[in-house]
Amino acid sequence: MIYTECLGERLSLLGFGTMRLPLLSEKGEDIDQAQVNKMVDYAIEHGVNYFDTAYPYHGGYSERSIGEALKRYPRDQWNLADKYPGHQFTQKRDPAEVFEDQLAKCQVDYFDFYLLHNVNENSIAAYLDEDYGIVRYFAEQKKQGRIRHLGFSCHGFPENLEQFLDRWGDVMEFCQIQLNYLDWSLQNAERKYKILTERGIPVWVMEPVHGGMLANLPEAQAAKLNALHPDESVASWGFHWLQGLENVHMVLSGMSSFEQMVDNVKTFDVRKPLTEAETAVVYEVAEGLKSNLPCTACRYCCAGCPLGLDIPWILANYNEFRVSSSINLVMRMDSLPKEKRPEACIGCGQCSRACPQKIDVPKAMHDFGEALSNMKSWAQIVEERNAAQERAKAGK
Repeated sequence: MIYTECLGERLSLLGFGTMRLPLLSEKGEDIDQAQVNKMVDYAIEHGVNYFDTAYPYHGGYSERSIGEALKRYPRDQWNLADKYPGHQFTQKRDPAEVFEDQLAKCQVDYFDFYLLHNVNENSIAAYLDEDYGIVRYFAEQKKQGRIRHLGFSCHGFPENLEQFLDRWGDVMEFCQIQLNYLDWSLQNAERKYKILTERGIPVWVMEPVHGGMLANLPEAQAAKLNALHPDESVASWGFHWLQGLENVHMVLSGMSSFEQMVDNVKTFDVRKPLTEAETAVVYEVAEGLKSNLPCTACRYCCAGCPLGLDIPWILANYNEFRVSSSINLVMRMDSLPKEKRPEACIGCGQCSRACPQKIDVPKAMHDFGEALSNMKSWAQIVEERNAAQERAKAGK
């Protein structure tokens, strides 16, 4: 197992993410505990010492499941990370109530690592608001030894990341971002990685294979990788690419089967970053997965927009949506007032006439707005999650 020395800890570079645990049925709360135990056994036997969960995962049952699996081992053999759902707006927004519930469900007295979950354009107001006292509360828990290391995860754009760091960077020890060879350019993860590195903040990685997309490539794209290394899985390329980034100190993989655990452990047995030629191939694969509108963010379109829409920002989100939609993208778009959303476009065409790339902006706005109208809003998603968490809290 590859290890990294970070924050005074010796951590396995591979971490077990518990957002997609094996299930006994299609119901997200029906976790196969025997299979989880088997996966944890294999992980610990092969040197994995970092396990990650969160309040919303599996409707609140992920915390219970990983707590049950880990309690069979001495506490000093594993590190447990959990997260506060500040992005999940509830009526109470009481960090103390949530934190005590998490400790009880995980059956621990402290968390080795604790994160403010999903800082993004929609949630940042709650994290910055002193009246809620979210960050202050968890900083105090760290002083009391109930949190050993405090950090945050971020799905926002680079500007959102910088805004949060400008306010709370002095108390954040690490940051978890979505980082893989596709999002390096698709979500501008390269810039986010550089922002964190320049500020001396260690990087934790989530979605290393873009939610499984990079582990299940189209046949033509997979063939390019298999031709070079037929004995390695397609998923392993994403992990080897990350091993070449010096400021990456934790790579979380959300594993849902024992076979995935075995393959990932094999990949992290020896550090083997991609060569320059291999890196060029994965970037070629990434480009083949995109269907990007060629927006360069020159902002010529914005000057003549009668509604003052941030057209490049909306198109960047649309490009991401065209590859794979996600809850985080829904949150980001829901942060916009109605008059600034893509469906507000009146189709005047001034933007297209000003666009050097000749993009049909009104059509893109219409298509994106229509697609978003067919998706659940963030408020609906939160309502469903809160109901599931109440059931988990009651032990039903």
